[in-house]
Amino acid sequence: MGPTGSGKTNFINKLTGGQEDKAAHRLKSHTQGIREFTVNLPSNRQCVLVDTPGFDDTYRSDRDILRTIAEWLEKKYRKEVKLTGIIYTHRITDNRMSGSVAKNLDLFARLCGDKAAGRVRLVTTMWDSAKNMDTADARVSQLEENFWKPLIDAGAHHKRFRNSLESAWDIISDLMGEGEAVLLQEELVDAERKLNETAAGRALYTQFQRLLHEQKETIKHLSEEAKAQQDPVLVRELETQYQRLEAELQRTWEEMEKLKIPFLRRIALLFSKRTRSRKVELSLP
Repeated sequence: MGPTGSGKTNFINKLTGGQEDKAAHRLKSHTQGIREFTVNLPSNRQCVLVDTPGFDDTYRSDRDILRTIAEWLEKKYRKEVKLTGIIYTHRITDNRMSGSVAKNLDLFARLCGDKAAGRVRLVTTMWDSAKNMDTADARVSQLEENFWKPLIDAGAHHKRFRNSLESAWDIISDLMGEGEAVLLQEELVDAERKLNETAAGRALYTQFQRLLHEQKETIKHLSEEAKAQQDPVLVRELETQYQRLEAELQRTWEEMEKLKIPFLRRIALLFSKRTRSRKVELSLP
């Protein structure tokens, strides 16, 4: 998993021996759905690699992407298939943690949960494109000490992908063996929750709330600026931006409504949570 253009598809291409696809390096999303690739191993064993779309997909909403990933995870878990490893890719060439990348990371962490964090490998990519190694190393330290710290504290590890077959196998070599259910699977199947009631679903709803507020503030600013301008050409440009943002705000609102948990359902979930907590207390010696 990881943001669009962070090297997910290229990483899998190295492991499968596939032709390196130039589209995987473009800013537009290359992976539109869940894709599975099987690699034969010694002793009649197989490794299944799974490529997923990023949450900042070019053509699909984040809610749609989360639903696609959730449906795949739920289907596998119901068949008692668990993940032996979860790889999150991040471009070492990024000079800052953008809003979309931070959003990706937040949803990823909530999807995995602390219990499965030991199976997580935070993989930095594009080292062969880094212009200054000292700067790149400093970015790694910043990631490990700040943005990745909660995951690392929970058991995740950082690995560097050197864009080679050997490097890719080195990263996944210790991710074989017994699998582990991620938090989203346990919430959907064991706790019988709907997607919008999961930690990842609630996080996405919060992100939409924040985006909606930012869009409203921008629209308000554009409206005030358009009224203050005397230049008719500039006014038309501002009006065009205003209309575009109005359309984006409407889409954000619609996505929020789809993720909204009804009031009575929230009460039921709260009661269920307290009941489970009470059962745990009673079972303690």
